[in-house]
Amino acid sequence: MKRFCARLLLFALLLCGVAHAEVAFPQWTQPVIDLTGTLEPAQIQVLNERLAAFEARKGSQIGVLVLSTTQPETIEQLGIRVFDEWKLGRRGVDDGVLLLVAKDDDRWRIEVGYGLEGSLTDVAATRIARDVIFPHFKRGDYYAGIDAGVSAIAKIVDSEPLPPPTRRADSTSSNDPLGFMKFMGGFLILALLGITAIYRYTVRLKAGNNDTRDGGKSAMDRVRGDH
Repeated sequence: MKRFCARLLLFALLLCGVAHAEVAFPQWTQPVIDLTGTLEPAQIQVLNERLAAFEARKGSQIGVLVLSTTQPETIEQLGIRVFDEWKLGRRGVDDGVLLLVAKDDDRWRIEVGYGLEGSLTDVAATRIARDVIFPHFKRGDYYAGIDAGVSAIAKIVDSEPLPPPTRRADSTSSNDPLGFMKFMGGFLILALLGITAIYRYTVRLKAGNNDTRDGGKSAMDRVRGDH
């Protein structure tokens, strides 16, 4: 309910021209996006793989955005805007979570979809931010703080009885070696059958031409014999 009221307040401020959404952020292309260069590429890859595996198993999406500042917006305003524009969570389930970190502002916030507010409550989100994330950030270890934070979030979401994730219809993909081998095997069989059919047709065509030539010579010989 508090987040619903916050969204209404933000919408009202935007209509009145009080709040100006001036902070730019990219589209959501992967679970973790760091605009500050704080995290190393290998660290981002580890987090991305972990959160992608969590989404595949549970269905819920956890996104992380690290940026320098939310100014001139508040972190609450930007958190709601990022959450809504990234469309975290499944439609009809609304089981997305956003961890927003404003490094230079020394602020961070956990934005939760309506479908998870029964388990990942404001109290639980505050506890994670204060007791799990903050001790690492205080030491300047942002990777450890984000890693511990998303792990604590995932643990709570895991306890929520959410609908199972839907399986993709096309199980054959470029990342599935077995599926790719099956596809190539089928393609080679079809190609072999096509080549065989063409070869047989060519052989029959040549045989027919030879028969026609032989028949023509025999008829000419008979004509010459009659004379």
